[in-house]
Amino acid sequence: MFQGIYVAITTPFDPGFAIDEPRLREHADWLIRQGVHGLVPTGTCGEYQSLSVDERERVIRIIAEVARGRVPLLVGVAAPTTEQALRWARLARELDAEGIMALPPIGYRATWNETVAYYRELSRPGLPIVVYNNPFDTAVDLTPDRLQALSQIPEVMAVKEFSGDVRRIPEILGETRLQAIAGADDLALEGLSAGATGWIAGLANIVPQKSLELYELITTGQSEAAWTLYRQLLPLFRYDSTPRLVQVIKYGLDKIGRPVGGCRPPRLPLEESEQASVDRALSLAL
Repeated sequence: MFQGIYVAITTPFDPGFAIDEPRLREHADWLIRQGVHGLVPTGTCGEYQSLSVDERERVIRIIAEVARGRVPLLVGVAAPTTEQALRWARLARELDAEGIMALPPIGYRATWNETVAYYRELSRPGLPIVVYNNPFDTAVDLTPDRLQALSQIPEVMAVKEFSGDVRRIPEILGETRLQAIAGADDLALEGLSAGATGWIAGLANIVPQKSLELYELITTGQSEAAWTLYRQLLPLFRYDSTPRLVQVIKYGLDKIGRPVGGCRPPRLPLEESEQASVDRALSLAL
């Protein structure tokens, strides 16, 4: 499960910051036509925190409609409460998604017992769960020993590993039954080489074909060519591990002639110095 590149898809907005539904459909369709292996709506790249309940449901339903019968859907369910996260897990089940992607509890420093209970609740709809280890944005670090404990929940099938420590991937594969998924674009080559079988990618919103080429080179053992391409992509991919990721994705899409609008405040547009830096990265990646 979860092999290949799953794009954490951005959410387009119109000039008034309403969801641009035609652009959302078009962007999802474009990514699929480029050959990506799956889509992940309402993750960080999709600005899930800034969407109302109705808006979030609409985004998920639209992407599910575009993806149906073409590529798998992995629904991001992060939310402030267990009840809200469970709502999105149930919607994913209704829409025949392949699974859900779930951060540990957000906005609250959960104990380990609370974290386990949270994932047990999210398992109730019966969908495969990709736990998302992002200790930078949550108070819980899903270390390999903790993942081993979570793997006792049958629905927990994989981990999106975003700790920045690629050494964890062989440990996860050796000590748990879970599939490892590369979670940081600027560690994609290292993560896939270490045994990750999938890659949940953010900057692939801008460069899907180059990302797919890199994945193919890595997984077919063409290491020299993979490193050459990776070095070209790294200046852009480095933004995946920064707080300005969402702005960079939307700015980059505008630069390649595929505008999706700006970000909802409190996110502000890139400053001129930031734009110049992204322009240099894009010139290497495109």
